[in-house]
Amino acid sequence: MNPSPSASWGALLRGRNGLRSLALAGGVAVHAVNVFIATTILPSVVRDIGGLPWYAWNTTLFVAASIMGSSCAPLGIRWYGLRRTFLLALAVFMGGTVVCGLAPGMPWLLLGRVGQGLGGGMLLSLSYATVPLVFDQDLWPRAMALISGMWGVATLAGPAIGGLFAEAGHWRWAWAFWAVLPVCGLLGALLVTQLGPAGRDRGARLEAPLLRMGLLVASVLVVSAASLSPSWIAQLAGVAGGVLLILWLARIDGRARQRFLPGGAWVLGHPLGRRYAMIGLMSLGVTTEVFVPYFLQVLHGQSPLHAGYLSALMSAGWTSGTLASSGRGPACVGRLLVLGPILSAASLAGLYVFMPDPAAPTALLAALLLGVGMGIGLCWPHLLTGVFRAAPPDQQSIASAAITTLQLYAMALGASVAGMAANAAGFTDPGGWQGARQAAWAVYGVFVFAPALAIRLGWRARRDGI
Repeated sequence: MNPSPSASWGALLRGRNGLRSLALAGGVAVHAVNVFIATTILPSVVRDIGGLPWYAWNTTLFVAASIMGSSCAPLGIRWYGLRRTFLLALAVFMGGTVVCGLAPGMPWLLLGRVGQGLGGGMLLSLSYATVPLVFDQDLWPRAMALISGMWGVATLAGPAIGGLFAEAGHWRWAWAFWAVLPVCGLLGALLVTQLGPAGRDRGARLEAPLLRMGLLVASVLVVSAASLSPSWIAQLAGVAGGVLLILWLARIDGRARQRFLPGGAWVLGHPLGRRYAMIGLMSLGVTTEVFVPYFLQVLHGQSPLHAGYLSALMSAGWTSGTLASSGRGPACVGRLLVLGPILSAASLAGLYVFMPDPAAPTALLAALLLGVGMGIGLCWPHLLTGVFRAAPPDQQSIASAAITTLQLYAMALGASVAGMAANAAGFTDPGGWQGARQAAWAVYGVFVFAPALAIRLGWRARRDGI
């Protein structure tokens, strides 16, 4: 049966629907492109304004703030309406971007990254939440596909923007005045003209798990703070503190009327818990992308543009692996749940050996970076569908929302742990070429265990029968 003409791409992209699609896709694109710009230009930033010990904090604070922003978006819609909440998110993001572009030192840059994360997290959440409010139901799948596709656009545009400006010595322009702000201005005009105040209802009661979100973010920040200490005792104390906060979160959530994670999500013996654990562990492996541009520039003499595109291969591998594995039958799915973690772990092990070696061929490094992302892509769609099938029927919406939160949390925690491993190995002391080499060994040596642990969970998940 042919799809209804009302559900075609033409119906989505023509007239007012087209302008609304551009507005929502732009909200995700602004956030996604910024992620790759920041990763690409960060080595140039620390050479200019210093702050090498805080290198990983740029990602940690950005993602942690994104978690808080995404959790506040539904409250904003309910209290201030769709259009005003979108404009507020855009204003916060633009404010953070300006601070980043003008930052005289690392503390100001980190403050700007918090603003970008808060605003970007809200834009990300709002773009998805707005689809059922402004489009007919027949158009929802295509609208979601269009919005999600902006991450693919970002893997091409982000490294190009960041790399070209960094090579010209103008990383501030990449972040603020020339690359991002004009797009934000156009997006704001679309939001004002195409979105109404739908959803405003100050009298309605809407609970948000802000305490539990706070504990989630605090667990990341405790680990990040400990990474700045030269004492291994303080670093272990930070890790222990982060674990205790997560245990506290699990206890509170288990008793809450409105759950943060669905029933069974906190238990590895439950099929849902296994899949959430795999999502977290596989996402952790990809967060090593934070240091890839720095290692490639310092150890392998790559230009900012080339290093940016090489680091984006992880994301490209994730996308290509997802496309290659989607639609596979049940028998193949079970094998992919094991093959994916094996490929990621083997690729990280290869980077442990070859990334610190200045003589390593660029083609080999590219293949390994692609393999890390492709490993998670091979099992990713089946982990998501497994979550939906394993979740209690009355908690599937919670299970779906928790996937994004868990992914963002894994990215923030991964950046914190990567920063701790790098700093402990000599990233800042002795620093330079030798420090980068020691840090590369430490980062990949630690993170290879994340997908390796997921292999065992994958073996058990393939027998769950869901």
